[in-house]
Amino acid sequence: MTQPAPVRRVPDHLRTALDLTDAGVPVLPLRAGKVPFGNCRACARNVCGGRPNMKSVGPCRCPAPCHGWAAATTDPAVLSSPAWMAAWRRAVTVAYHPGAAGLTVVDLDDAAAVNWAREALPGTRTVETTRGEHWIYRGTMRSANAVRPGVDIKSTMSYARYLGPGTGTMTVLPDTVRALTVKEPSLVRPVPHAVAVPAGVGECPHRTPAYLERGIAMAEQRITEARSAVHATAYRTFLAVLSTHGRCGCLTDAHMTRLFTAAQAKGESPRHCADAWTNARTRLGL
Repeated sequence: MTQPAPVRRVPDHLRTALDLTDAGVPVLPLRAGKVPFGNCRACARNVCGGRPNMKSVGPCRCPAPCHGWAAATTDPAVLSSPAWMAAWRRAVTVAYHPGAAGLTVVDLDDAAAVNWAREALPGTRTVETTRGEHWIYRGTMRSANAVRPGVDIKSTMSYARYLGPGTGTMTVLPDTVRALTVKEPSLVRPVPHAVAVPAGVGECPHRTPAYLERGIAMAEQRITEARSAVHATAYRTFLAVLSTHGRCGCLTDAHMTRLFTAAQAKGESPRHCADAWTNARTRLGL
């Protein structure tokens, strides 16, 4: 009598992965240490693309999951192939490629980073992690680590652990997140130079108050019209205002409040505004 073929149990992580692929999310298994499986012999040294700091030539075509984010796939046949099945049996968790799914993950690594996000970023879907949270937005951008203390950006050419569906409604990727990867110019305090003091010390060098008002209004408009990299735009605008008006004593708290209000209306936090203003003053030696 013919014995029925044994039923092979589908690994739990593979079940999770297949559910994600139904939603169009490319997945891959992670081994102990939360890292991808090692390279196969046919693709030594990641010639298929591999690590996020290398240029990819397209999705990994190797039959084994060996290239991190580039190996992520939505193909059930690949996920269930013998090579991948061996990996799923050894896997400790499931990862996904956020960028390929049209997503960006703000990885908040500790309580301090979470508190910062709650103050500085618009709300979106959140997922609890071991020590912090993942904030997930619709939209893609370049990935970057340590954009601020305890904060990593995972989107294109990167992978993130899948830790559950999370809570809350996913919102569109805001400029405040995109700006986190924009580096401000290095702060170099200029060497002091002797300055000849003109006659009439204490008098405003601007001929009419309208000159200052026009400058502040133009600065407000520049910030308001920013469509991306708002933090960098605010910093450069503060720098321009201070370079023109910062030494004559014309600027008041009211002027600074107007500029901060314009930046905060675009999503900047009060702390980001204060930091950018301080950095601009330091750059100019004020």
